[in-house]
Amino acid sequence: MNDHIIQTIDAQIAALQQARAILVGTNIKRGPGRPRATVPPQFAVAGERTPKRKKMSADARSRIAAAQKARWAKLKKKAAK
Repeated sequence: MNDHIIQTIDAQIAALQQARAILVGTNIKRGPGRPRATVPPQFAVAGERTPKRKKMSADARSRIAAAQKARWAKLKKKAAK
């Protein structure tokens, strides 16, 4: 009975070690955050570049910051009641 359990555990360990060896061998380096979107090859156009992101103006950033501060103040005021 114990021999069967030990054999089963050994088989699972061997399978896990094999899976680990495959994963370690891939050497995929991933950075933090969400991976960049890729275009599937069937939709990719040769020589076409992805559009650059538009920069937000300082005025727009300040409006967004003011709106967020107003939301925080509203929540803080509501919590104080």
